[in-house]
Amino acid sequence: MKESRIIIRVYGIYLDKQKGLLVSDELIKGMNITKFPGGGLEFGEGTIDCLKREMIEETSFEFKILTHFYTTDYYVQSVFDPNRQVVSIYYLMEPVKELTIRIAEKPFDFLTNEEGSQSFRFISIDEINENQFTLSIDRHVALLLRDRYK
Repeated sequence: MKESRIIIRVYGIYLDKQKGLLVSDELIKGMNITKFPGGGLEFGEGTIDCLKREMIEETSFEFKILTHFYTTDYYVQSVFDPNRQVVSIYYLMEPVKELTIRIAEKPFDFLTNEEGSQSFRFISIDEINENQFTLSIDRHVALLLRDRYK
């Protein structure tokens, strides 16, 4: 079977009215990246099932998927492989029960500084902007959120 040149990523947007927007800081291939929580679609998986699985893997919490927010509608080259295209799908979501994961106060506040390290933090609703994110699609979605919630 020929490997696909298209990567599908599925991300969740959790916006708490008091705390703000949940973001994930991660160390990926030696790069510090701030992004929305979520990850790659696996073969045989639907997008909502993918996001639910990713949230359990990343936070150990179940999230309810509320509604579709955005799907990439322009060409995006992969940061990690210039021969691949990335399509990202974003859903609004909320935790099924109170979220009690470790929340960092500052970016990249990892418990250990090794490949795959991850920490979560909230960005105030008033501070949501494209400069808070590393990847171009996330930057675009941040602008959409800013325009919708300000």
